[in-house]
Amino acid sequence: MRWKTGDPSLPASVCSLPCRTGQRKKVVKGVPCCWHCESCEGYHYQASEFTCELCPYEMRPDTNRTGCVPISIIKLEWHSPWAVVPVFISMLGIIATSFVIVTFVRYNDTPIVRASGREMSYVLLTGIFLCYAITFLMIATPDVGVCSLRRIFLGLGMCFSYAALLTKTNRIHRIFEQGKKSVTAPRFISPASQLVITFSLISIQLLGVFVWFAVDPPHTVVDYGEQRTQDPMAARGVLKCDISDLSLICSLGYSILLMVTCTVYAIKTRGVPETFNEAKPIGFTMYTTCIIWLAFIPIFFGTSQSAER
Repeated sequence: MRWKTGDPSLPASVCSLPCRTGQRKKVVKGVPCCWHCESCEGYHYQASEFTCELCPYEMRPDTNRTGCVPISIIKLEWHSPWAVVPVFISMLGIIATSFVIVTFVRYNDTPIVRASGREMSYVLLTGIFLCYAITFLMIATPDVGVCSLRRIFLGLGMCFSYAALLTKTNRIHRIFEQGKKSVTAPRFISPASQLVITFSLISIQLLGVFVWFAVDPPHTVVDYGEQRTQDPMAARGVLKCDISDLSLICSLGYSILLMVTCTVYAIKTRGVPETFNEAKPIGFTMYTTCIIWLAFIPIFFGTSQSAER
């Protein structure tokens, strides 16, 4: 028999050719010898000759789609631009804050340092230092220890700062309110009393953190949702501390309360004499801080599900 193609070999007497690796057979109804080859797509792999199955959530199909392999786990690296820029700014802040602290210590007994309220100034500078230092904990590789320190120091720096400012503005307010009524000085305006009030406010923040430790012990989690792309080969899992957005805001909530209360006292003390020049800078600081927080909260929650976060 001569074939029209001129090829002397016999043509294959089959309805369908074998499927390639990673493809399943979809048999034509009523014709068991005929099938269509369909590729396993997405996060599916070839489980058998006729079926594709979905890989477990923390896994993706291998190159041949004949099985599943674990998804690569990533974290924020120190050499990443998202880490380098904050670390650089934090280092500048830490150097500047340390310079001010050293200057205060060196001239600790001078009239200018005494007039500024040495004790509250040291507490305020400590809070500012902690706010810059928390950057390194936020970038460090998450583990139980790092996650525990993040919970403790996340809101502690701002709590130190706002507690010191609140105590100072409250003291100014009480002094001038008492001056309208009598010449007797109000109670609890000595440096020792100011420190006791400040650390009492800070202890509430620490108490809340320890309750958080008891209710939900710190641990790490791998989040596959944020980096689970359409292309399984590009999928990644993000190693992070198990701190939800709501828990993060709740941790900062007490600091926000201190800030709002301090702002109220700053408004009340805005009319103090010009010679008492401490109240107005505090007031200006609290007004701008409120604006920053009002912008931060909606932006933070509005971008919590975005791919760019």
